[in-house]
Amino acid sequence: MNATLETLEDNKVKLSITIEAAEFEPQLDAAYKAISKEVRLPGFRPGKVPRKLIEQQYGPEMAREEAFRKALPEYYSKAVYENDVDVIAPPEIDITSGQSEGDVIFDAVVEVRPKISVSGYDSIKVEIPSPLATDDDYNERLDGLRRQHAELDGVDRPAADDDHVTIDIKAVIDGEEVPGLTTSDYDYVVGTNAVGIEEIDENLRGASAGDELEFTASHPDETQESDISFEITVKEVQESVLPEANDDFAKLASEFETMDELRDDLMARLADVKKAQAQQALDEKTGEALAALVTDDISDALLEDEMENRAQDMQMRMQAQGIQLEQYLQITGTSPEQFREQLREQAEVSARVDLVLRAVADAENLEVSDEKLDEELMILATQLDQPLESIREQLEAAGRLKPIRSDIRIRTALEWVTERAEIVDEDGNAVDRELLEHDHDHDDHADHGSEEE
Repeated sequence: MNATLETLEDNKVKLSITIEAAEFEPQLDAAYKAISKEVRLPGFRPGKVPRKLIEQQYGPEMAREEAFRKALPEYYSKAVYENDVDVIAPPEIDITSGQSEGDVIFDAVVEVRPKISVSGYDSIKVEIPSPLATDDDYNERLDGLRRQHAELDGVDRPAADDDHVTIDIKAVIDGEEVPGLTTSDYDYVVGTNAVGIEEIDENLRGASAGDELEFTASHPDETQESDISFEITVKEVQESVLPEANDDFAKLASEFETMDELRDDLMARLADVKKAQAQQALDEKTGEALAALVTDDISDALLEDEMENRAQDMQMRMQAQGIQLEQYLQITGTSPEQFREQLREQAEVSARVDLVLRAVADAENLEVSDEKLDEELMILATQLDQPLESIREQLEAAGRLKPIRSDIRIRTALEWVTERAEIVDEDGNAVDRELLEHDHDHDDHADHGSEEE
């Protein structure tokens, strides 16, 4: 096989592929054997019809079309791999010679990933939440832990946010009771909007034991036009009495003997959480800044390619958790149309980021060494419990080494950009990069029931 590459307009290329008759003969012979099993000629059993008789009866084009159908995609894929063509759409195939005999020549016109030039990637500014744990963070986490061990005490005053109220509640739509919103002796925490109807909290604030409330509220489902009529009887108001944060509380709520020890542990945990949140924000904000550098429109083919990749990745992750896409859509209340639109929005950003990072890698001559590639393959070899060389041979045979090398190159470009980015917190203060390095010292600490965010 011989293949030549020609660059066309609109981010397309043309691969002209020639397959000599002798090389194509095995595919042609296989096609005749397949046809022999299907045709019915007097005096011959299925699979025993001679090739010459098939040619006389149906002409040579029939077998060649069958051989084209099966063999040309493989020849095309081989030409793409050998010429390092980064295709993003199905090809348009045009057989120009060999329909009846001789060498087979065909053209494949296909859209490829565009290459762009960008500036400003070496001086982007990224704002992220502070990676430092503060006293306010600690107090919020401690209060959450105290609430878990709070006791309820009845009060005579009107209800306020965070109070527990015992209520009988009746909800009616068009004269019919709503089962999920009609119950007795329901413990409701004021201010939590627990059922997604703000009017409930608005009416319970300031209500006292013995009050009877009547009001209407909009249906939480915006597609429903009818309002909901509520009748609520307030039977009791209780406030949460938080335990004092002392050594006795530390023993009750954790494995520690003193509040100092508990504080140290909570602050260490908070530090890890804040670092993780800041690092995630850094990745997201860097991506957004890079995407903004691309001013050209993204082609539909590139968007579809990116959407397909994201959908496949998402399905693989869900399947690993035993969840099908249809189940995910039902659980999240997302329609197929909404899911596709979400994919498209995400693909728009990721496609732009990908183009920028490829441009950065080209501009800064960022290449992937064999040692770096081996490091990546070793991770895969360890996961699959196979020798490194075996993994390499399998990926080479499948044509996967170049895409893996390309992925590493893109990650290297992202690291290059991130290392040069100006990173500030919400107040505009420079963030020390060392603070973003994750500390694993506290990852194995026991859970003390303090993981509220």
